Amino acid sequence: MAPPAEVLAVRGLSKTFPGVRALDDVDLTLHPGEVHALIGENGAGKSTLIKLLTGVYRPDAGDITFQGRKVSFATPLEAQKAGISTIYQEVNLIPLLSVARNLFLGREPRNRFGLLDVARMNREAEQALGTYGVRVDVRQPLRTLGVGAQQMVALARAVATDARIVVMDEPTSSLEPREVETLFSVIRRLRDAGIAVVYVSHRLDELYAMCSTVTVLRDGRRVHHGRLADLDRLALVSTMLGRDLGDVREEGATKFSGDHQAAGTRPVLRAEGLTVPHKLHEVSVSIRPGEVVGLGGLLGSGRTETAKAISGALARSSGEITVAGAPLRGGSTPAAIRAGISLLPEDRKSEGIVPGLSVRENIALAALPRLSRFGLVSEARVDSIVDTFVKRLRIKASSPHQKVGELSGGNQQKVLLARWLAMNPKVLLLDEPTRGIDVGAKAEVQKLVDELAEDGLGVLLISSDLEELIEGSDRVVVLKDGAVVGELTGDDVTEDKLMRTIAGGGEPVHDAVKEAATDG
Repeated sequence: MAPPAEVLAVRGLSKTFPGVRALDDVDLTLHPGEVHALIGENGAGKSTLIKLLTGVYRPDAGDITFQGRKVSFATPLEAQKAGISTIYQEVNLIPLLSVARNLFLGREPRNRFGLLDVARMNREAEQALGTYGVRVDVRQPLRTLGVGAQQMVALARAVATDARIVVMDEPTSSLEPREVETLFSVIRRLRDAGIAVVYVSHRLDELYAMCSTVTVLRDGRRVHHGRLADLDRLALVSTMLGRDLGDVREEGATKFSGDHQAAGTRPVLRAEGLTVPHKLHEVSVSIRPGEVVGLGGLLGSGRTETAKAISGALARSSGEITVAGAPLRGGSTPAAIRAGISLLPEDRKSEGIVPGLSVRENIALAALPRLSRFGLVSEARVDSIVDTFVKRLRIKASSPHQKVGELSGGNQQKVLLARWLAMNPKVLLLDEPTRGIDVGAKAEVQKLVDELAEDGLGVLLISSDLEELIEGSDRVVVLKDGAVVGELTGDDVTEDKLMRTIAGGGEPVHDAVKEAATDG
């Protein structure tokens, strides 16, 4: 029997933004009833590809053929009307409108006079949501629902638009176990009805349970396409991260860097049982003075969330943190800073630097309360601190008064480091400290991290670069789906064992995933 005709064929799709080749000559095919995994690390091009398919962006090159004809959607609404629906990780509905209005937005039922038929809309909304296990007052504003219920409303809306393709971007990130089971049953219904599903997720268990085919993107290129069952988990992780499996296995137990010498046996930081609903589950990590502890795992495994929970940037529902033996009182960022915890965030542009302010002002920003007396800032003390760290970190700027937005990415990162080092922290949390900077600046930042550890600072290092993580860490705690699944120490800190831990992840598989994997 001939395979069913393609519902979607993408050929040579490319997209460039200023200074960035986001997508480079990518092909993708979808068949009716196919559940297709689209995966890759941060910056791989997944979001760009989805936005090109759904009319958010226009491609620079390449063709999109949908149901046998070439298309070029000008808007997401145009793509949706044609039959491509998208469920985003962040619910993109209107919080102030009722649940029913959100469900029928753009296709509201009308009576014979052309007026909105509210009674019918509410009735049909209740019926539609009931099939997804959502029992709510559909007349209430959407914002009164929990995030998981809002996600189910978005799912119901996407399916109700007579879609031929449904794109699901991290659909289980905000769902409770019962809701995950409902989602999987919906995907099976879509599959059986001949609707193609593009499933974007970092959760390997879900991928292997629900998906038949897989496309792997890395650095904007398609690096693998085929049947998911033909690729074991270790090979899949290796493909995503761009590490040759044979080379990694040959490395054996080689550890490249010398261990940092911890200044004492008592941890400078101890975080125990950190839990954030839908993000972290009983995560524990400790750091001794002078030790660099790496956090390993794929994108979405909970690395950034762990750092934010420790620093007070993400509210936790349970868990305890102690710094130098003293309990951290309160869960706020100011409390964490006062206790000696500093976080260098992953996104330095939106969460770190203030581009319009000078190098001097950016460095002094966090320390201003300590540099002032009776509300007056000591300019001399500011100048002294700025001068010290500009020299120590070798920040290249025309002067301390140059706007930090005019500096290179590496020097912006050094300015952020200087800001937090000026606070004399006990613990430094580094989230992707070398991302987006050139090779020379990367080496300088890595050297600085080593120097800080040698000075007795406790460092938590998050990096998607396996080599950087292994060479720079004394221990590596491995996360998967928001939980700790392993810890590597000493000679066990190798790429091979790290990738095996990420791929295997020793935690129990969720019941919903088990059921999906065995469902006929």
